[in-house]
Amino acid sequence: MSGVILTVGALALDTIFRLDRLPSTPGKYLPIETIRVAQGMATAQAATIVRLGGQARLWASIGDDTTGERIVKDLADTGIDLRAIRKVPGAESGFSSILADRSGNSIIVPHYDPAIRSRPDTTPDLTDVVAISVDVRWPDAAEIALHAARDMQIPGILDVEAAPEDVLDRLLPIASHLVASEAGAFALTGEPDPEKAAAILGKGNGRFVAVTAGARGTYWPGGHQPAFPVEAVDTLAAGDVFHGAFAFGLAEGWEIPAAIRFASAAAAIKCTRFGGRLGAPTRSEVESFLAERG
Repeated sequence: MSGVILTVGALALDTIFRLDRLPSTPGKYLPIETIRVAQGMATAQAATIVRLGGQARLWASIGDDTTGERIVKDLADTGIDLRAIRKVPGAESGFSSILADRSGNSIIVPHYDPAIRSRPDTTPDLTDVVAISVDVRWPDAAEIALHAARDMQIPGILDVEAAPEDVLDRLLPIASHLVASEAGAFALTGEPDPEKAAAILGKGNGRFVAVTAGARGTYWPGGHQPAFPVEAVDTLAAGDVFHGAFAFGLAEGWEIPAAIRFASAAAAIKCTRFGGRLGAPTRSEVESFLAERG
């Protein structure tokens, strides 16, 4: 890859508690394993891109608190370009508490200070950027970044999750590539079938649209990539790994089916590893995984 992928959006400090099973009643539950990791959708995408051998610059916000210091310290050895991280005076950095069971199911309770989502005053260096991937958690920055991608005629990829309608109305028209979760696609179309939702989203707008549907795979108009069967232990950040790997493939100049197949394999490998973004694979691991499956 000859350039940088800019990822824009969520950054938080997650505490992940792994349990035998998710709680169904109030009480005290002792975890099997606990880790604390800086992630969030855009952050996990950036970490994935670097693990795959690419270059990633993260545009996200933290507060001027000890949590923000811990986040930066946690990301320092990832290889992500952190120079575009914005520190907001007086704001509280994002954090989440996550309960996960042995099968990879999870309960996520996030907190983001509204000040973190304020409109940015400056834009990161884009001179070496070859693709931009944004989530919906920092709408103003995402809008600026997608407009820049369109002006630069490079991929502008939107991770479509359930979000306020006004946010999606602002971001959808300016993205060149939409990759929606089932929940995000349903929120936009009201169609529960991911294949039909992809067809609806792709009508007459000239952009690429795909819908990820977990164990059923990924659908786009005229195409379907089945999911790779694995024994899942942690699905947290699997979608982010998919998005990061997909952006990596686009930046490498791959055709859509190849990029989606590669991203599907990367997400499948991640699901076999506990720890959110820490389970993102290397490029050689993905290629070996795909070679074994023909």
